Amino acid sequence: MKRLRSFPPISNEHATILILGSMPGKESLRQSQYYAHPSNAFWKIMGELTGAHPSLPYAERLRMLKSSGIALWDVLDSCDREGSLDSDIRNESANDFAAFFAKHPYIKQVFFNGAKAEQSFRKFVLEQQTLPPLALQRLPSTSPAHAGMRYEDKLQTWKIAIKP
Repeated sequence: MKRLRSFPPISNEHATILILGSMPGKESLRQSQYYAHPSNAFWKIMGELTGAHPSLPYAERLRMLKSSGIALWDVLDSCDREGSLDSDIRNESANDFAAFFAKHPYIKQVFFNGAKAEQSFRKFVLEQQTLPPLALQRLPSTSPAHAGMRYEDKLQTWKIAIKP
């Protein structure tokens, strides 16, 4: 199995919201971009919420997220995984969230993009790192592997939760 490493966080000191995935997928790692798979609904949803539409250049999408007070990262710093499925992740190692939150004191809300991100955060971060008080909420995964929910329903759930 291949050892994978995640990306640095996308953030600024004024962020109030943190959206967490589990670990970048194969296409994201290939392109060195968060949510790069064309069938992933993340950027389509962010386009609706912040104007960071998938048609925009990646750097512009990141700028729009940051200007909306949204930070983006993954729970895992590294793991072993073949392919892109969260269910294939093994030997997880979490990012240093204590240091991250010390540099981002205005973040009070954390949203998980799917179940694996939430499970990993609760197991490898909450149980092992000292963090400030945070509101935690799982949102439906934007991954194309989570096809059990229509896009419109995912969008509505994300809209209700995240108000940048």
